[in-house]
Amino acid sequence: MQIERKRKLSASLEDYLEAIFNLANGSGEARSKDIAEMLGVARSSVTGALRLLGEKGLANYEPYGCVTLTRRGRTAAREVVRKHEILKSFFVTVLGVDKETAQRAACQAEHALGPEIIGRLLSFIDYVAASSENGRDVVSEFRQFHKRCSVRPAQRPV
Repeated sequence: MQIERKRKLSASLEDYLEAIFNLANGSGEARSKDIAEMLGVARSSVTGALRLLGEKGLANYEPYGCVTLTRRGRTAAREVVRKHEILKSFFVTVLGVDKETAQRAACQAEHALGPEIIGRLLSFIDYVAASSENGRDVVSEFRQFHKRCSVRPAQRPV
């Protein structure tokens, strides 16, 4: 049980992994200055997080140098990015939320939802796509339902 706690990453460290992964996508490395800018945090916060990621074996970091992800770090970062994309897709495609709002909501939710819920969301998205291929537009049906239910409470039928 103690080993599991050590492996579990905080929401903040997951954000750092995701930022490094996204910034390093082309070159394989990221700069702390760019990480700080992307996350809207102080560079000293980035330094502390990079040290922690290094201690956990997820990142290679030397002060004043660039950071790269280890193999384990890339695997963990891919999982964070995957959860983020599933949530964002669900919010935009199924719920009809605008992309910017979906992006912010996905950032918040990705840390709170475990693999079982993420897996079910992915299955639901697949179900919606398969239903569409079979001539049933579940998304439109939901949006029409939502419009009917979005009437102010005083106007809702009892």
